[in-house]
Amino acid sequence: MSIQQLRRSAVRPVERAAYRVGAVLFASGLVHLVVLVASGTSWEGPLSYRKAMTFGLSFGLTLATLAWATSFLRINEKTRTALLGAFTVVSVVEVALVTMQVWRGVPSHFNFETPFDSFVSMTLALGGAVIIVTVLGFTIAALRSTSGLSPSMLLALRFGLVTLIAALAVGAVMIADGVSLSRGGHLELAYTTAGALKPVHFVAMHAILVIPALAWLLRFTTWTERKRTRVIAATAALYAVVIAGTWLVFS
Repeated sequence: MSIQQLRRSAVRPVERAAYRVGAVLFASGLVHLVVLVASGTSWEGPLSYRKAMTFGLSFGLTLATLAWATSFLRINEKTRTALLGAFTVVSVVEVALVTMQVWRGVPSHFNFETPFDSFVSMTLALGGAVIIVTVLGFTIAALRSTSGLSPSMLLALRFGLVTLIAALAVGAVMIADGVSLSRGGHLELAYTTAGALKPVHFVAMHAILVIPALAWLLRFTTWTERKRTRVIAATAALYAVVIAGTWLVFS
């Protein structure tokens, strides 16, 4: 392997930072799982420790996954650093604010009771917008990419990122509907409406891990690249069916 190839295969500083931050966020989720179980409090509702748990676990896993998956893309390094750096920072902000509100005993989303709570709710919504922009940047890079990747991995990355955009769009709908209902005086309905979309949001979020991970594992088989690509295409189609089924069942 040449020095140039070694440099390409090395973990970039921004990716290393994302992995470390992702590990901390994931650990935070695990801590809140222990707190939730030990406290014996409810797993349901906007005040549950479950919310701090799920945000920590989900953002930690998604941040590390995005850093790993996008490391295969050939894009301008400054652009990569800006996109992944922004996603890392906003992940910390989202988890920190949600965790803070849980420990304060107040809802983190759709809460406009005080100026401070309103600031937190709107910051969380703004963070969601930043996340969409950063993932969209990586998605455009994947759709434009035509070299440097095997067809199976390129297909996996494209499907994973496009599906992640769809998951974020569902999240945006959840926030928009919740804010509208909350400001209209229907706070309980806001949480119920948003909660109905959580399953499809969750399933779509993790396609960026499942499909590229499968493409990476297939590299260790003796199959031809054409067969690997067919397997990825079939798996992606099945995953899309699962997403659609989740939407029909839970929405």
